[in-house]
Amino acid sequence: MTRALRLSVLLSSALALSSARCGGPDEAGGPDDEWGMDGPLEPTPPRGKEDSEYRRGLLVKTDTTRTQVWTARNKWEDRDTLAARKAGLAWPADSGLNWDEKYARWIESLRWIPSVGGQWETVELTTPWGKMLPSPQLECAEMSLLLRIAFSAWHDLPLFLEAQDESGQRVYFGHNGVRTATGRYAQSPEFAISYRDTSATPPADPAASWPHDAKLRTRKLWGGEDEQPMVAPGAPLGAYLDEIHLNKRAGYFTVMALNYLGSVNLADTANTYNVVPEAVRAGDSLVERWQRVGIGHTLVVKEVVALGEGNLDVVTVSGSMPRRQAKRESGLSSKRYFTSDSAGGPGTNYEGDEYAKLGGGLKRWRVTKNIGGYWTNTWMDADEASWIDSTDLARIWARPARFEDLLGQVSPEQQRTELVAQIEDARRHLTQYPASCSARERRERAFEDLYDLGARDLDLTRAQIDTQYRTLADSVLAELVYGRSKTCCWNSTTAPMYSIVMDYAAAEQQEAGDACALPSVFMSQADGYRRWADFAEQTGRAAAWRAWTEDEPCGQRDAPSDTEAEHQGTPYCELGAGGGGCTDPFEPNDTRAGARAISGTVEALRICAGDVDWLAVEAAATVRIEFTHASGDLDVVAVDASGAEVGRSAGTSDSEEVAVPAGGAIEVFGYAGAENEYRVIVN
Repeated sequence: MTRALRLSVLLSSALALSSARCGGPDEAGGPDDEWGMDGPLEPTPPRGKEDSEYRRGLLVKTDTTRTQVWTARNKWEDRDTLAARKAGLAWPADSGLNWDEKYARWIESLRWIPSVGGQWETVELTTPWGKMLPSPQLECAEMSLLLRIAFSAWHDLPLFLEAQDESGQRVYFGHNGVRTATGRYAQSPEFAISYRDTSATPPADPAASWPHDAKLRTRKLWGGEDEQPMVAPGAPLGAYLDEIHLNKRAGYFTVMALNYLGSVNLADTANTYNVVPEAVRAGDSLVERWQRVGIGHTLVVKEVVALGEGNLDVVTVSGSMPRRQAKRESGLSSKRYFTSDSAGGPGTNYEGDEYAKLGGGLKRWRVTKNIGGYWTNTWMDADEASWIDSTDLARIWARPARFEDLLGQVSPEQQRTELVAQIEDARRHLTQYPASCSARERRERAFEDLYDLGARDLDLTRAQIDTQYRTLADSVLAELVYGRSKTCCWNSTTAPMYSIVMDYAAAEQQEAGDACALPSVFMSQADGYRRWADFAEQTGRAAAWRAWTEDEPCGQRDAPSDTEAEHQGTPYCELGAGGGGCTDPFEPNDTRAGARAISGTVEALRICAGDVDWLAVEAAATVRIEFTHASGDLDVVAVDASGAEVGRSAGTSDSEEVAVPAGGAIEVFGYAGAENEYRVIVN
C-alpha cells in the first residue's frame, strides 16, 4: 500500500533547501551558443532614493511579429470581459475576480499528492484543458517562475521580466519574446516563426490526441540534472512543458527564461515588490537572500488560513538544488523561513551586507499593464496599500518580527514533532546529497528552535535534547560557512558517497575502541577529500566516489580548507554512545557500516526520535518489520551491497516489507520523527 491514503494528495518551494535552500539558474547558468547569449542575466540596478510604482518596458506598438511568444489579448485587471467571465481553473463563471486574483486562486487550488517515491507531499499541476501532471522537478526560483509564466501564457496575459546583461543593456523576457528596447536580444529565438502555436485548435480529447513537439521535448535546463520522471524516464523539462502547453512557443520560452533568470531576478524590485505581512496570499513568493551574489532560496505561498484572533497559518511549497519536485512546507516549517533574518530581516551577513538591502522577504509579482503606450510593470490598484518601498528599510526588516507574531502558534508537543520531522527531512536529503550545505543549515536551525522550545516549554536542557536526538551523521555532516567552503558548491554528491563517508566515520569509531574519536567532518580539509577517496578505493568502491566539481559558480573554490560554522550542539564525544539515546539489543547500529546481521525473527527492537536502525542480511531475502502503526509509523529502505537503494516500503499498515539482495541491508526509521517498537522477520 502506498502512502497516498495517508497524504492528502499534492505538488509545490517554490521551488530546497535542501533546507529548502537552493541555488538557482542565477548561480548555475552557462553560455548558450545557439542564441549568442551569455547567462545568467543580472538584476537591474537599485532605484536609488525611491522605488517606483511603474517599471516601463517596451512600447506596446513594437513590431514583434517574429519574436512574439503569445498575444496579450487580455488584461490583468479584466473582470467583466467575455474571457474574464468564463469559468476557469479554480473559479466559477462570473466570478468577479481579476486575473491576478485568479492566479492566487489557481495556486491555492492545486491539490496535494505524493511525490515521486512518496517521500513528501507535492502538488498536482492543473491546466485549462483538463490535463493534470505532478509537479516538475525544479530548483526553487524555477518553480515560482514556471507557475507565473504558465498562467500568463495560458490566459493570454501580458508579461515581461526585466534583467540586464554584463554591458548594462536592459533585456526583457516576456510575451513579446526576448528583446531590448531596440529589437531582438542577441540571436534569441524568433518564437513566432520558429515554433508552433496549436492553442487555436485544442483537441477534443487531450489524453488521446495532444499535439507534441519532438524538439521541445529534448530541451534541458542548465546547472545540474534535469529529469522529469513523471513524464518519462530521463525526460527533461522540455518534455514536461510539451505536455502542458498547446502553444509550444511558450514551452521554448519557459526553458530559456528559467536558464537565464533565477532568485536574484525574482528578488529584483523590477519584477516583484515587497508586501506587508498581513496581506500575504497564495501565489506570493518568499525570497531568502543572504549574499549579494550567489545562493538564494524561494518558496511559493500555497495556502493562507485564518486561525482567528488575527493569526494566520501559511503553507508554502519549495523546490531545491539538486532539482526536486515541489515539497510541502508545513505552517511551522514555513514560519521559520518567514522569520529568518535572510528574509530581509535586521542584521548583516558575514560579509557585512545588510539583509534588508539584499532583496529578501515576502514578494508579489508585478503585473504588466499598457500605461501611456508602454508595457509597464506595476501592481493592481487594490494592492497599493500592501506595497512597501524597497528603500524603506525599517519596514522591510521589521517584517520577520511581525511574522513571528502573526503566524499561528501550536502546542509545544506539536512543535517538537514538527521540528524533529524537519531534522529528519534534512538528514534524509543528506543521505542522497551529503555535500548539501543548505540541508545541514536547515537541520541546525531546526535544532536551535528545538533548544529554544525545550528551555521555554519542555523543561529540557540542550544537552538532554542532543542526547535524545543527535546522531553520528550530524557531526560528520556538520554545518559549514557557505561563502568559505567549497563543499557548498558541490551539488553532484550521491547516496553511495554518503555511505562511504558514514562508513569511514564508523571505522574511525571502531579504531578508537573504548575511547571516543571525534569524527572527521565531511568537508574540504588540508588533504581535500583524499581520506574518503582513499577509503572508497580500499573498500572496493572507488568507482562510486566522485571528484569535487564546481556545480555552481564558487568564489571560494581556492580556499585551502572549508570552514565549520559555530555549533550550538553538544560535542559528539560528550553524548555517551553518540547520541540518539535510544537503546535496544542491537544498538549502536545507526550507520550502514554498523549494520547488525539478522536472520529468522528478531524481537524487541525500537526506533526513538532521531534514531535509525541498520540491519544486514547475508543471503537474498524478503525482510518484513511488524509494529503497531497507531503507535508510530515506521518505514523501511532496502539497499544492495554497494549501498544503492533497491526498494522502499512506506505504507500505512502494521507492517512493511522489502526484498533485499545478498549482502544488502535495510534501514528502519520513523516517518516524520515517529517512534515505535518493532520486530523483524527474515524469510
